[in-house]
Amino acid sequence: MKAHERRNEILSLLGNTSSPIPAGILSDKFAVSRQVIVQDIALLRANGYDIISTNRGYCLGGEIRCLRVFKCRHTLAELIEEAETIIDRGGRIDDVFVSHRVYGKISARLDIVTRTHAEELYRSLVSGASKPLMSVTDGYHYHTVSADSQAALDDIECALRGRGFLIEI
Repeated sequence: MKAHERRNEILSLLGNTSSPIPAGILSDKFAVSRQVIVQDIALLRANGYDIISTNRGYCLGGEIRCLRVFKCRHTLAELIEEAETIIDRGGRIDDVFVSHRVYGKISARLDIVTRTHAEELYRSLVSGASKPLMSVTDGYHYHTVSADSQAALDDIECALRGRGFLIEI
């Protein structure tokens, strides 16, 4: 398992439980040292995730939401449709990231929760000031999506698959 995949799994585990998870449990699960887990947590925090350390382990701060990472592919013109597919089913697009063959994981925090947010992102990308991350990987990219329940994430996954945006990993 690659480091970015492990960090995504850590986020998913933390997002899907209401009790703290000790570093030792995470290190056993992923067959890495506790120090690797501590470094993973530090990197996740640096990427904007509110992860709290307690004497019983790690947990997500703020409201507890379920998380899932989706691998997607579409054109820039389809960006709003992808975002609305997620938002309209109760999802929040927390981030976007790509796995570059040379540079590794490149990510950006998005926090898209409304159609207006999606439209603002789209307008800023089509203005030509910047290119979307997916442009460096031929349209392939990942999103961490959060929702109130696993059922909502299942619905989002089904809808993304139905629209042809989801890439099976």
